[in-house]
Amino acid sequence: MVAFTLSCSDYLDVVPDNIATIDYAFRDRESAEKFLVTCYSYLPDLGYIRDPAMMGSDEIWSHDIDRTEHVVSNTYYLKLPGRQNVNDPLLNFWEGRQDGKNLFIGIRDCNIFLENIGKVLDITENERDLWIAEVKFLKAYYHFFLLRMYGAIPIVRENLPIHAGIEEVQVFREPVDDVVDYIVELIDEAAPDLPLAITDRISQLGRITRPIALTVKADLLVMAASPLFNGNTTYTNFVDSRGVKLFNTEYDHEKWKKAMDASKAAIDAAHEASHALYRFINLYYDLSEETYRILALRNAFAEKWNEEVIWGYSNGTFNALQRHSLPYFTHEQMMYIIARPDLGPSIHIAEQFYSGNGVPIDEDKYYDYENRYKTAPAPADQKYYIQEGFETAKLNQYREPRYYSSIAFDGAVWFGNGRYKDVGKGSGDEVSWVVKNKIGDPSGRASDWRYSITGMYARKLVHYQTTVTNTAITYRSIVYPVYRLADLYLLYAEARNEYSGPDEEIYSYLDQIRERAGLGDVVESWSQYSRFPSKPATQEGLREIIRQERLNELAFEGKRFWDIRRWKIAEEVLNRPVKGWNMQGTTTEEYYNLVTFSELTFTTKDYFWPIRQYALRQNTNLVQNPYW
Repeated sequence: MVAFTLSCSDYLDVVPDNIATIDYAFRDRESAEKFLVTCYSYLPDLGYIRDPAMMGSDEIWSHDIDRTEHVVSNTYYLKLPGRQNVNDPLLNFWEGRQDGKNLFIGIRDCNIFLENIGKVLDITENERDLWIAEVKFLKAYYHFFLLRMYGAIPIVRENLPIHAGIEEVQVFREPVDDVVDYIVELIDEAAPDLPLAITDRISQLGRITRPIALTVKADLLVMAASPLFNGNTTYTNFVDSRGVKLFNTEYDHEKWKKAMDASKAAIDAAHEASHALYRFINLYYDLSEETYRILALRNAFAEKWNEEVIWGYSNGTFNALQRHSLPYFTHEQMMYIIARPDLGPSIHIAEQFYSGNGVPIDEDKYYDYENRYKTAPAPADQKYYIQEGFETAKLNQYREPRYYSSIAFDGAVWFGNGRYKDVGKGSGDEVSWVVKNKIGDPSGRASDWRYSITGMYARKLVHYQTTVTNTAITYRSIVYPVYRLADLYLLYAEARNEYSGPDEEIYSYLDQIRERAGLGDVVESWSQYSRFPSKPATQEGLREIIRQERLNELAFEGKRFWDIRRWKIAEEVLNRPVKGWNMQGTTTEEYYNLVTFSELTFTTKDYFWPIRQYALRQNTNLVQNPYW
């Protein structure tokens, strides 16, 4: 943060640089509302290529990652060993560099708003209270975002006065538990004055509601109770120049109780606001049960402002991810470079999804796990997912519906993109597309940079009504769901299991999500199909199940990046090769061979971002994160 410097000019990042200008900004309601919008403007580009959680994870790979000429964002480089650094960190949200936003300036502007909104006379008391609550939430969220990235951070309760001396400017990072408590304090202050739901849906969708605030509080407290932050002895010696420990390394079981209670309160508020698990309403199409389910699962994420979305981020940038995830369907489309299909799921993500029996494929007693990379003609009972008779990997056959709603592969049926006749319901150009990925096929490698390097596409990131033709893409816009109800259910299930172990209430929340995905109940599925039938009955087993449910249900939604860190399993998960199918293959035999694209590496230091060395020189009270 530039504010933590020695020169007087740098105080301007913490305090108003022109008192008259600030007074002018709060001269009336209209001006104050513009400043309110400014406070919102510091929200990170959530759900975008520059969101570290979207493109910085191991879920999606691109040939651009190992190149420089077409790279869209520094987020790609987070995946590569040695690219993150202390001289100019990637995605720097501490200072606003390298595709990051300066969230401390965002906090500063929130403080300016809170200090001055009382000067505005032509505003009702209710509206003033609402705006104050929104800004308190934004201030809390910016602290939360920084906490996830950096661990201990300075708490900016109020801006420094213009006459602040050097000692006041030289702030310290505060212990993680203190930061968590402060964020909770802000959200608790804000929540009562926030609306349960947005009533003016034309102009105010995206504004903060009470369910949003309580969901962020739940997410924060689940994170704070998780292994990275709770009892992590790795940071035993992480102290600042005062000798203050920045991590409490003693495990506190009661943190899970706080997380459980906060998650349940958020669920109750969401239900009161009429949020519910999304159900696809079919008014136009003659659909099979399978295709109907696929659309329900895709649209839970992609249908903007649907009833499941608790917080939708409408910055209008999600079209970029659609363009980079949409395959070509004809040879002619390759010639016009309208779409740019260069984002592909990694093979280990494809393997993560359950079998059609609703259990992990390496646990399923009836799934041919050892031969998953071998090919076989797609059977007739899979025709709504895979073209009947198409020779494709067994890995693609008899998987859970979330696999087919999230990933498109060689031979996959693609309902949409201008074709809305289900398999067997029409003929010719009316019927669903089939994705074909070998050299010479429409979705195969079109050039050195227009193809999915892994041979798969992140179907979930494309609305089924987004259409690419030979001359244009017509987007059905997506409002990125920062939080949806299924996410909140899974947070509650996790916290409850960690606090008190398996019980019927946890199963009920998991089963609601699984039912929509066409899967049986947790206990029943493991009892019938898993080699470990009693797994849901133990805390350790249910922990593993809940985590995999999160990874499957929320795949490609920006959750995995943070989850594997807070669970402290990133060193296990990310130290492995990234593989996919051989996109140079022209025949089935050539194509279905695994190719290694890169070797991921993740070390202890990578759990948190480094602070730029320049900032540490400017403020000697700051200390660098461990191992950087």
